[in-house]
Amino acid sequence: MPVVLDVAGGSQISLRSPKIIALGLNYLDHIEETGQAAPTEPVIFSKTPNVLIACGEPIVIPAWLHEIGLDDVTVHYEAELAVVMGSRCSAVPPELAEEHILGFTCFNDVSQRNFQFADQSGWFRGKSLDTFGPVGPVVVPLRFLPHHDDLGIECRLNGRIVQKSRTSNLLFKVSEVVSWISKHITLEPGDIIATGTPGGVGRLSHGDLVEEEIEGIGVLFNPVVDKGVTGQAP
Repeated sequence: MPVVLDVAGGSQISLRSPKIIALGLNYLDHIEETGQAAPTEPVIFSKTPNVLIACGEPIVIPAWLHEIGLDDVTVHYEAELAVVMGSRCSAVPPELAEEHILGFTCFNDVSQRNFQFADQSGWFRGKSLDTFGPVGPVVVPLRFLPHHDDLGIECRLNGRIVQKSRTSNLLFKVSEVVSWISKHITLEPGDIIATGTPGGVGRLSHGDLVEEEIEGIGVLFNPVVDKGVTGQAP
């Protein structure tokens, strides 16, 4: 089933099968906590549309992760500002990138770290498990967020602040990112670009409630269910 989000101003958008292109290492404090060097160009990876869930729906850690011999099943939250594309664009210059943006929303780039750090093929599998992409609660059109390059972003785990920053701390800004991606990959209406997470990423466990709040957008909240803990089917 597609995720349907309200668009501030009265319409809706159905995210049925978008491309989801995410950025890694786009906040300096997160780069520092990973121990990696700052990139000289955007670091991108994909997530598949099956990750998408709406505000309030559970992030599900599947039981089979506990059954395949992993020493320590590790799943992390990553709060991010997401761009939702409004029109098709290819090789768009940075100064025209905003013309192709529908608006902005919250995105949680939930990550299965065992796979992400072990797979020879890279991050694809660890980023694309079912329910590992909460999005919402609404899409706020660009015209309502002209200051999108300086929005407060905060993540709370069970009410405790675990991530706190501003989008002004993005290493690569929104217009630059849209332009750079569009040179390599044609962007279509409804495509999602997750712009990277601040420092403070951490573990999700059964029974947790993770909340992401971005200034001018609202709060995306999702409970966490670990099927390996509850004994339910995957």
